[in-house]
Amino acid sequence: MDTSPQQPALSLCSRVLKRTLDLTCSVCGLLIFGWAIGLAWVVMSLETKEPGFFAQERVGRNGKLFKVIKIRTMRSTESENTTVTIAHDTRITRIGKFLRKYKIDELPQLINVVKGEMSLIGPRPDVPGFADKLTGMDRTILSVRPGISGVASLAFRSEEELLANQPDPETYNAEVVYPEKTRLNLIYIAQYSVIRDIGYILESITGVKFVKNDGR
Repeated sequence: MDTSPQQPALSLCSRVLKRTLDLTCSVCGLLIFGWAIGLAWVVMSLETKEPGFFAQERVGRNGKLFKVIKIRTMRSTESENTTVTIAHDTRITRIGKFLRKYKIDELPQLINVVKGEMSLIGPRPDVPGFADKLTGMDRTILSVRPGISGVASLAFRSEEELLANQPDPETYNAEVVYPEKTRLNLIYIAQYSVIRDIGYILESITGVKFVKNDGR
């Protein structure tokens, strides 16, 4: 079985434009929201009694593993052994719910973008066991940097609530949600333009859809 990454699906010009947008926006974002990241780190360190930053191994471009940086929003428990998070998860703290609702916990990933591990827009980075198991044309997803947001993320804004309503969230995620995300991410790569990326950034901030005919 061929599990090698696909050749870059984006042209050199597209990759340069995308990286320029990523660097410009992420550096500006860190300058503007650095105080919010610092405050959230302090608050969650106090609430969880653990380090306020949470680093988890994810699958990046070409299958390379990296540590994604987030604000910790959950208490660690030995009884939970799942990477699927649902609404009303007892591990999520009171302030953590607020940070997750407004995506403040995702802001430290701007550091990952500056480092070149992530992009502002792209397929969300998965824990090992999903993206790294893709085969054939589906592995085209690994030819681009994973994103803080993206068409699949926007399509499943209420993913935690959706999974909470399923009798078996992990199976539903593996058999329904993840295949649909894969389909949307492949369409995103095939239709890529920097204008569309700007549209997805604006939608991520405002909730208003700016990009049409993207498979949703």
